[in-house]
Amino acid sequence: LFNDYVGFITSHELFVKEIFIKPPDKRQITKIIQRTKPTMEERGVTWQSLLQKAQKTQNDEFYTRYEDIEKEINMYPMEIWRDKVIFCNCDDAVGDTKTEKDSSAFALFFIRHFIRLKLKRLICTHYSGTVDLFNAGSKAYIFTKDGYEEKKDFPKGWSGSFDSDISLKILNEEADIVCTNPPFSLAKKFWEILIESGKNFLILSNEANPVTTAFIPYFKNKLAWAGHNEVRLFLTPKKELTRAPSYWYTNIPIADRPNHKRLKFMLLEEIPDKYKKYDDAGVLLVDQGYIPSDYTEPFAVSTRPILNGLLEKGYKLIQEKKYYPYIDGKQRFARVKVQKIV
Repeated sequence: LFNDYVGFITSHELFVKEIFIKPPDKRQITKIIQRTKPTMEERGVTWQSLLQKAQKTQNDEFYTRYEDIEKEINMYPMEIWRDKVIFCNCDDAVGDTKTEKDSSAFALFFIRHFIRLKLKRLICTHYSGTVDLFNAGSKAYIFTKDGYEEKKDFPKGWSGSFDSDISLKILNEEADIVCTNPPFSLAKKFWEILIESGKNFLILSNEANPVTTAFIPYFKNKLAWAGHNEVRLFLTPKKELTRAPSYWYTNIPIADRPNHKRLKFMLLEEIPDKYKKYDDAGVLLVDQGYIPSDYTEPFAVSTRPILNGLLEKGYKLIQEKKYYPYIDGKQRFARVKVQKIV
């Protein structure tokens, strides 16, 4: 009976056609061309336009991604965090599920790595703004993790702002290290409060800060310097990606900064002509990471060499405001004046 059944099936015209007759191969051969990242010129973007956009950014709805926090913090020695009180004072919500849906990435990172980093305590403040950030509730609170004990306090009438009396008290009396992403539009005030506190910090802020007059004195007086990584992408309240040129800043010592390799020290005459020029005032301008190692007069650089650690390689800032070079009477993008220490 089985053989009869098989014979019946195999005798069907569709079975023969589909199984025993191989159709002609009509596959098309597609040539794969490796795509490369388009250059800034191809995208119609210049460093000047990026910096101008960064300096004008007023949107505070930028939420840091977990992977960017993890990438930066893992660049520092473990002992930095040992027995320290970490303060996340800019809307670092902690929800009930402790996931990206209801908690900030800063809070999540330190909660998940509390034991590994040997932290003493974690303090996070949630802001009671008009937008229910992280779906954590509109009421301001203080989240504290002390060992395995976790709690939330809801001070009456408190906004949760970083410049409130309660936040300032925590900053000045309890915190050891501040780690957060402050509001872009309030960065000047946040930096003033943070630097005055004298506490260690690792924060995200505008990439243009090293060439912005309000922040240049901090770099000149060695009160702050760049961290390790830039951050280009953030999340909106709708969990959509948005771009904002930012960088990590800190006052935690950095030994053997990897980005030093991006600085190209060489004799002035060896620097390609297209990357060096003099402005109308006779000030030397250099680009693309080139640094004239034999030049002792002041010269002007963009923000990138400062971010890559130029001030740690025997150079200093010589003024506390940005410098606008003019070439043929036309103003060029902002720089800072530096000089070799001799």
